[in-house]
Amino acid sequence: MKHNEILRDQIFEIIRNQIKDNDPPETKITYNRLIKQGYGDFETKQLIGQCIAVELFQVLKFQKPFDENRYIKTNTAI
Repeated sequence: MKHNEILRDQIFEIIRNQIKDNDPPETKITYNRLIKQGYGDFETKQLIGQCIAVELFQVLKFQKPFDENRYIKTNTAI
């Protein structure tokens, strides 16, 4: 498995956990909205995953704490 696939699978696991735990609830709301708009499961998780990747980049590159409000804002904007 390539590194990108491993990272994708880990991000998808984060999304599955957020949906299962309803934390934050906006992830499940966004997931359901995108599915209703005709996106497939994989595409929907890719879009939400981009929001997670942005936050992870901020944490790793700039050593900033995870900003849940910014994540929710970008998540609901897609």
